[in-house]
Amino acid sequence: MTLRVRYDPQVWKEVTADVASHRKPKQHPLASSTVRTAATLALAGVAGTTALEGTGHAAPLPDPAQLRARVDRSYQEAEVATERYNGAKEKADRAEAALDGLQDEAARRTERLNAARDALGSLASAQYRAGAVPESVRLLLSSSPGQFLERASLTDRAGDRKAVVVARFQRELREVRQVRTTAAGRLAELRSEQDTLARNKRTAAAKLTEARALLERLPSRERAAVERGDAADPATGAGRATALRADRPASRDAVQAPTGRAAQAVAFAYSALGKPYVWGATGPSGFDCSGLTQAAWQAAGVSLPRTTYTQINAGRRVSRGQLAPGDLVFFYSGVSHVGLYVGGGQMIHAPHPGAPVRLAPVDEMPFAGAARPA
Repeated sequence: MTLRVRYDPQVWKEVTADVASHRKPKQHPLASSTVRTAATLALAGVAGTTALEGTGHAAPLPDPAQLRARVDRSYQEAEVATERYNGAKEKADRAEAALDGLQDEAARRTERLNAARDALGSLASAQYRAGAVPESVRLLLSSSPGQFLERASLTDRAGDRKAVVVARFQRELREVRQVRTTAAGRLAELRSEQDTLARNKRTAAAKLTEARALLERLPSRERAAVERGDAADPATGAGRATALRADRPASRDAVQAPTGRAAQAVAFAYSALGKPYVWGATGPSGFDCSGLTQAAWQAAGVSLPRTTYTQINAGRRVSRGQLAPGDLVFFYSGVSHVGLYVGGGQMIHAPHPGAPVRLAPVDEMPFAGAARPA
């Protein structure tokens, strides 16, 4: 292919005039800004001519299956960060509650310490007013030996009382110092958990932003499947249909839950269908994945921990073949997602932001384990 450079008389006139005006013979002509401009224009002409004469190649469109996989991966990574956030928040809430309790206790103990200090001060003032007169002198000055002995007995009892007040003051002082030291440790723990909270929140937000950006590049059909919460078919990359399958129950009553509490948890999960995924939420208007399972079993009177990686250790582990309605089913190698099994190979779960709580096959994600709450 032949490259042609277009001739521009005006540019050439400026170039030759600029070269002629230089009086320093050692200066290279290409040092001139005008020459550089001319060179740039010339190269632009070359590029333009080449583009016109050559065959243009548009950037290839991204493969929908690959984009879908990247979207799913971003959502999954966001959920990992979300569960870490939930765990840190649970610890931060405990630390904050403990700190509040310690601060209240420190205030009460400080009041008692102040009372002990006041009592000790009163004794010291009384002793100062009485003066430190030797007992032999007080006996000589006394008009009655019996009166002296009575006063001496009272003085001994006052000394005993003083020892009690001093001991009480010292004890209260030690306890206030101990409570304040413990509170300082809780405060440091709380600040550390708050830093972890902020870090995991930033990570989750970044991954969600990445997922949304990738989502916009998907064809409308694929994008709609993701927004519904359909998992990708590993063979085709297409969204898996959410229609009822033959091996799944047609209603919530088709499979009997093993216990009354499990039945209550399943009923709660069904009542949450269609509610939005809300980052870090435990209901009642929205849920994240572990927030949904926690709320479902809470409705049955069972308290579960907050995160997927702690919920998997709540109750008895069961195999996939032993699943019964109410069991918690976990996914991915990092145990970053959880749903509530409802029978017939199906679960109810909160997929990800933009996808509401829905019924889905257990086999749509990599199975990691299951647990049956007590």
